[in-house]
Amino acid sequence: MGMGFDVHRLVQGRELWLGGVNIPWSQGLLGHSDADVAIHALCDALLGALALRDIGYHFPDTDPRYKGIDSRLLLRHVMALIGQRGYRLGNCDITICAEQPKINPHIPAMQRQLADCMDCSTDQVSIKATTTERLGYTGRGEGIAAYAVALVEPIAPQQP
Repeated sequence: MGMGFDVHRLVQGRELWLGGVNIPWSQGLLGHSDADVAIHALCDALLGALALRDIGYHFPDTDPRYKGIDSRLLLRHVMALIGQRGYRLGNCDITICAEQPKINPHIPAMQRQLADCMDCSTDQVSIKATTTERLGYTGRGEGIAAYAVALVEPIAPQQP
């Protein structure tokens, strides 16, 4: 089991990517990559489940190869690392914290995108959205945060 968290600031002039889906909105998230907080939190949860450090270790923002990269590619790479160690996704649960835009209409598309990246069923990918009741940086519309937990399981059952 691993846990992840990510947050990025909302700014003008950027596309908004969440859970691998481009969401029409007047602002996007600022970051070295596409700044998809949902995928970044999920990557950290998956990496943490196997004590493989964090997303910044594997994809540093000082490396020009990751400038503007689609975070779905990062998730695919993380899943390859997990597979190399003999594990696969059991399930994951992501919570996106944002006052605006409304996330719920996009959740099925996010589930499909993430399931495709992780080679699993959409039933293994839970995504929820919440506000912070106008409190803090997310409540003021300054940024979007995401929390994720992920369970990984051995590909082959353990022998007694």
